[in-house]
Amino acid sequence: MSQNEIPPKPKDKRTKRYKEWVERYEKSSDGLGDTIEKVTKATGIEKAVKFISGEDCGCQERKSKLNHLFPYYKPNCFNEDEFDFLDQFFATEWMTRKISKEELTTLYSVYNRVFNTQDVLSACSSCVNNRVKKLLRLYQEYL
Repeated sequence: MSQNEIPPKPKDKRTKRYKEWVERYEKSSDGLGDTIEKVTKATGIEKAVKFISGEDCGCQERKSKLNHLFPYYKPNCFNEDEFDFLDQFFATEWMTRKISKEELTTLYSVYNRVFNTQDVLSACSSCVNNRVKKLLRLYQEYL
């Protein structure tokens, strides 16, 4: 490779399914400001305001302030390994079979990181089911 050549970009090795999930996750609202922005864009109010008050109408500052004052609870995004594990786990009949110790350990690890908790591994079936169902809702929310 000569000095003037640009090195090729490394290939994105993430799976297409995971990339699509992350894209939908990142588009979700962080707070009230994001929701108001989506509504004003969809209704055309944003264009009217920009026409009247110019390109810098203070919307970005307002959006940031509203997101800070009224944030939505948004769990952390799954990383690709977590997503792949859950993809395989939820493809099985997990509710009717016994969950292995390794799977349980991984589920709790994912749950604790994504939801910022420090829950201790439990053999209580209702406790496990509650956590797994919460992971399932998050997993399905952006599919």
